[in-house]
Amino acid sequence: MERKIALIALFAAFIAALGLIPKFTLAFGIPITAQSLGIMLCGTVLGAKRGALAVLLFLLLVAMGLPLLAGGRGGLGLFVSPSAGFLIGWPVAAFVTGLIVEKWRAAPLSIVAGIGSVIGGIIVLYPFGIIGLSIVLEKSIVESTLLMAAFIPGDAIKAVLAGAITAALAKARPMSVLSRA
Repeated sequence: MERKIALIALFAAFIAALGLIPKFTLAFGIPITAQSLGIMLCGTVLGAKRGALAVLLFLLLVAMGLPLLAGGRGGLGLFVSPSAGFLIGWPVAAFVTGLIVEKWRAAPLSIVAGIGSVIGGIIVLYPFGIIGLSIVLEKSIVESTLLMAAFIPGDAIKAVLAGAITAALAKARPMSVLSRA
């Protein structure tokens, strides 16, 4: 039990550490960051419940005002910003990603984790981001969807990385990949 709590805290810290990698903000206010890779890894490594809990812990710290998001951002105001939909969707994305890795055992872990990251970290997450962007910027769903298309290539690369990192971690320390324990 204590080990699992420590891993949840460690992954919340890992997401924060990924925020230190410089962000690139698009013209409409949503930054491209490495933190979405952390969300994917929360699911692929910790599994559905623990992955979502790690993301919720991270978001709680952000809401409390800690500058943990890329660019040193934090505070409740972020939950009404153009990226609010993504923040709200992150725990769901981690949960779905983790659930896929936990349940689908018929294929190699790298492939399952990569596909799980695409499904959870892109297909499930993007509707949250699109709806949030649409509400905050007062744009139509179609306009918001077209704006979000700029993120797909980068997130696809992050999904491949999440698959490779998860498989490498499982090979080096099999008991550390809780989604498969």
